[in-house]
Amino acid sequence: MQLKIMPKKKHFSAGRVPLILFLCQMIRALDVPLDSKLLGDLVQPPTITQQSPKDYIIDPRENIVIQCEAKGKPPPSFSWTRNGTHFDIDKDPLVTMKPGSGTLVINIMSEGKAETYEGVYQCTARNERGAAISNNIVVRPSRSPLWTKERLEPITLRNGQSLVLPCRPPIGLPPAIIFWMDNSFQRLPQSERVSQGLNGDLYFSNVLPEDTREDYICYARFNHTQTIQQKQPISLKVISVDELNDTIAANLNDTEFYGAKPSKERPPTFLTPEGNESLKEELRGNVLSLECIAEGLPTPIIYWIKEDGTLPVNRTFYQNFKKTLQITQVSEADSGNYQCIAKNTLGAVHHTISVTVKAAPYWISAPQNLVLSPGENGTLICRANGNPKPRIGWLTNGVPVEIAPDDPSRKIDGDTIIFSNVQERSSAVYQCNASNEYGYLLANAFVNVLAEPPRILTSANILYQVIANRPALLDCAFFGSPLPTIEWFKGTKGSALHEDIYVLHDNGTLEIPVAQKDSTGTYTCVARNKLGMAKNEVHLEIKDPTRIIKQPEYAVVQRGSKVSFECKVKHDNTLIPTIMWLKDNGELPNDERFSVDKDHLVVTDVSDDDGGVYTCAANTTLDSVSASAVLRVVAPTPTPAPVYDVPNPPFDLELTNQLDKSVQLTWTPGDDNNSPITKFIIEYEDAMHEAGIWHHQAEVSGTQTTAQLTLSPYVNYSFRVMAENSIGRSVPSEASEQYLTKAAEPDQNPMTVEGLGTEPDNLVITWKPLNGFESNGPGLQYKVSWRQKDGDDEWTSVVVANVSKYIVSGTPTFVPYLIKVQALNDVGFAPEPAEVMGHSGEDLPMVAPGNVRVNVVNSTLAEVHWDPVPLKSVRGHLQGYRIYYWKAQSSSKRNRRHIEKKILTFQGNKTHGMLPGLQPYSHYVLNVRVVNGKGEGPASTDRGFHTPEGVPSAPSSLKIVNPTLDSLTLEWDPPSHPNGVLTEYTLRYQPINSTHELGPLVDLKIPANKTRWTLNHLNFSTRYKFYFYAQTSVGSGSQITEEAITTVDEVRAVNPRISNLTAAAAETYANISWEYEGPEHVKFYVEYGVAGSKEEWRKEIVNDSRSFFGLKGLMPGTAYKVRVGAEGDSGFVSSEDVFETGPAMASRQVDIATQGWFIGLMCAVALLILILLIVCFIRRNKGGKYPVKEKEDAHADPEIQPMKEDDGTFGEYSDAEDHKPLKKGSRTPSDRTVKKEDSDDSLVDYGEGVNGQFNEDGSFIGQYSGKKEKEPAEGNESSEAPSPVNAMNSFV
Repeated sequence: MQLKIMPKKKHFSAGRVPLILFLCQMIRALDVPLDSKLLGDLVQPPTITQQSPKDYIIDPRENIVIQCEAKGKPPPSFSWTRNGTHFDIDKDPLVTMKPGSGTLVINIMSEGKAETYEGVYQCTARNERGAAISNNIVVRPSRSPLWTKERLEPITLRNGQSLVLPCRPPIGLPPAIIFWMDNSFQRLPQSERVSQGLNGDLYFSNVLPEDTREDYICYARFNHTQTIQQKQPISLKVISVDELNDTIAANLNDTEFYGAKPSKERPPTFLTPEGNESLKEELRGNVLSLECIAEGLPTPIIYWIKEDGTLPVNRTFYQNFKKTLQITQVSEADSGNYQCIAKNTLGAVHHTISVTVKAAPYWISAPQNLVLSPGENGTLICRANGNPKPRIGWLTNGVPVEIAPDDPSRKIDGDTIIFSNVQERSSAVYQCNASNEYGYLLANAFVNVLAEPPRILTSANILYQVIANRPALLDCAFFGSPLPTIEWFKGTKGSALHEDIYVLHDNGTLEIPVAQKDSTGTYTCVARNKLGMAKNEVHLEIKDPTRIIKQPEYAVVQRGSKVSFECKVKHDNTLIPTIMWLKDNGELPNDERFSVDKDHLVVTDVSDDDGGVYTCAANTTLDSVSASAVLRVVAPTPTPAPVYDVPNPPFDLELTNQLDKSVQLTWTPGDDNNSPITKFIIEYEDAMHEAGIWHHQAEVSGTQTTAQLTLSPYVNYSFRVMAENSIGRSVPSEASEQYLTKAAEPDQNPMTVEGLGTEPDNLVITWKPLNGFESNGPGLQYKVSWRQKDGDDEWTSVVVANVSKYIVSGTPTFVPYLIKVQALNDVGFAPEPAEVMGHSGEDLPMVAPGNVRVNVVNSTLAEVHWDPVPLKSVRGHLQGYRIYYWKAQSSSKRNRRHIEKKILTFQGNKTHGMLPGLQPYSHYVLNVRVVNGKGEGPASTDRGFHTPEGVPSAPSSLKIVNPTLDSLTLEWDPPSHPNGVLTEYTLRYQPINSTHELGPLVDLKIPANKTRWTLNHLNFSTRYKFYFYAQTSVGSGSQITEEAITTVDEVRAVNPRISNLTAAAAETYANISWEYEGPEHVKFYVEYGVAGSKEEWRKEIVNDSRSFFGLKGLMPGTAYKVRVGAEGDSGFVSSEDVFETGPAMASRQVDIATQGWFIGLMCAVALLILILLIVCFIRRNKGGKYPVKEKEDAHADPEIQPMKEDDGTFGEYSDAEDHKPLKKGSRTPSDRTVKKEDSDDSLVDYGEGVNGQFNEDGSFIGQYSGKKEKEPAEGNESSEAPSPVNAMNSFV
């Protein structure tokens, strides 16, 4: 005997699963039940379960698969006809049939052509009980033919005329989708004036000059083969009246010329359809599309009416700027006269379209399968409607019934077949064919004659156990033919049970709505038909419910005492209950102080932690009950001084009045711990979406113990409460029971919707997704919609999963789009979202700025003007214009160094900008580019300009050499930045007496080609101060000062001095170097500040006695002043120098001069050269034992060379007697100073050269690495016998 237990609770879904399953069987009563006991020996005629569509268009590039699946017992065999004759698949090696199926696979990918297998196919599934047939499947390969070649003459029209550009696409299968684009594959804009008709032609109500273009191209897209065919471009030129008059005047003489008049405004006329009336026929269920396109000036507006009625509200749509009227799901009631009206300011025109709605056959009542027993009667009914009325034809086993074998049990009466006294030989499959001129319907329905005695499918002797006063369901699944009748009996001799107190279900189940003790017993299910009887017994036991007759009670005990809870349970004697004690809905603490003895729970040595809710739960196999009590632990007596603390948490939370969007929460307050509770804080947890996270819900007064809470849909709520007093807030209470609210549609849409393209042909739509709490239901999705802002396209929509991004591909470049993102779930849609504008992806600008002009403001500033590019060519958000400019170099310098281009960006749509910080007397080259979010466009044509001359910088060096009693010789190097053509030098000097008073000032002009000058007839033993500067045609430059004395005892400058101060600057740092003459072990400092400002000098201390220092943290593009001084009592300061940092650059190439290995190498080379210099000097001193004059006669000085005009160098004079010009830079001075190269190139700009290398800490290296010691010449070298004075000068 099997035991079957009734459910504990009155849940229809759990206890009635067998009932529902069998009810589903009865709903499909004409099918044989899928029971393993029946499938083995019951026969059934074939039934077609799957087939290919009637009109089956195939892809000629893939294998042909024609589907035909069927079921039946025994399994059916399959055969095919093609074009009405038998199709022998065995004779064609390319055709195979899937095993156990009728599906054909034609392998045309290896060989063969799809056109070979074009035709009408029909499948037949046959077994011993009959034959079912499929629809006629018309197999046709898809076609995408090319456009016929044609010569399209250019079209020339006058402004305002109408025009129709024909498309006439090739006839394909299925028909092509037509659209017009240009050569750039951009859709041509359409409007009320210009639009595409249903036939694909492009209609112009009136043409305008902006319609002129040479690339009107009609495209035909064949979706089935994924191909697009293109018509030859059509050229259209619209001539204005002025142009036309000019043309006429050029071809006619004065007497013939009358002139063209502008197109007059005219009332509308229809371009399509023609005439005043037309006819339109459409099939029921299709979309009715009516079109009227008119021409006129001004452009007409189209209106639609139905003459004998109103347009259907929910099925009427307008397309193509109201030129097309569409009615969906059209029916016969939509027949009638529709009128389109075209209006403009000059009149109106009407056209009437008579619409007739026909109908292919559609089912009113399709025939259903019949399962009959021998001798029974039945009917097959086939009713269909259509316009015209369809013809009904019957077939049996695929053969027209007129020529099929005669069956005496069958009588045909139009759309009905009447069966009487059927026998097993009457089993067959009947086909009903309803057809008219617009189509046909074919339905298979079998008549299966079975003679089967009743069978009980439910297992015997099942024991059902049910708690009293609950429903009982006793199953009795059955089968038989004819359909058996079911009766239930109680006991061995009882009578049949009737529906006064019982419910008898069609599937055989017996329901006892309220089972009582007297319902216990044996029940017998009896199934009868004329072929026999079957019965089955089941047993029902009614059990007493489990009850708690003594519940635990609320208890207040003192800390350290004992407490006992009692729980007595009464239950059915045949059921064994399980008693379980819980504390706060959890297991009891694992503590020996807790003991369970039969009906009691005892807790000894009670502590504060033992307080809480204790529950007694009793469970059986059929039901369960529980009861709870609260234990409150208090301090023992005598009561000590009151302790003020935060409240104890509330407890005993209960949910009542549970509605869809609200619930009432009730709780019991905990101890306030001697401080009154001021308020309760309620929090909730969403266990479905954010388990473990608590959110604030509400606050109520401390006197309330209930709260009405507002809820959101589809949230699995749990609540907890906290109490607050003046001391603080309690810990949270235990969570309440969970409450799942019903789902609803979202009430909000995603925020932060944006549309930005990442590529030129896409649009990336992003949004902030809703969280689980905001979803309001399962199946959260988003409907993403977009359309071009300035086009007339319909919204394109796609539903995506719960994501935050969707990428639209194939968009035109940088086109504004309107975007909507709407939330939806399984219940419905959120409110209509707001539209947001975005743009598809940007591409690099196409056009360079034109008409670039340069206005040189002064020697360091130029103003650049340019014409803006067309906004359409920017292809993105215009960010500004960028000027690249650089100083032009000679070809020799360009080979040695790269040219660093400086960049200035001007934001927005500016058309001019200033270039500061230019170097005077220089040639610059620049170009301008437009910038968008994607990058830079092409550069404009390079534009060169010259800066005028400026004042020169100070001479690079000034030395006093060869002092005598009454003469001093001055040597100098030209300015490092002449900033023009030097015209002369000015030397000003004055004597200084012993009291440091200055004497009269003497001015002396020196030619610009000199670098040496001797002053004679000076006072002996007198100190002089010299002021020396260069001049150009603009003015005088900065001066350099020096002091010297004519006494023999003081050969060098009396005071220590710092000279040759130079600065090499980069973006944010500068390297300062200088030359020092004076005592050793001097501490230097560098002072600097912004040039022209009044701020104090910033001071940096130089470590050791180095003659270089690096300034860091400078501002790019800023002019700075700098000077060097010495610390201590003998402090002195150099002359000032000014330098400018470079502009900020996005990136900079790695400078080899900053690489550690290169610096080390240069240091080693410099050290070797210094050693060689010392050795050569010593050897030179040892060899001076012959008169100076003899050496001068024997060797001419190689420095005495005529000036080279081609390189711009100047000679020098050695003294007053020797006026031979010297080649600049060809000698090393006797005081061993090193002259700067005659180059105005920036050391930092090029990162190479003698004086352009710096270490990472600002160390200046390579100062001597590029200079060679004077080498003996083969011809005319002038050497002097060294003297002690010269030797001393050599080491200064």
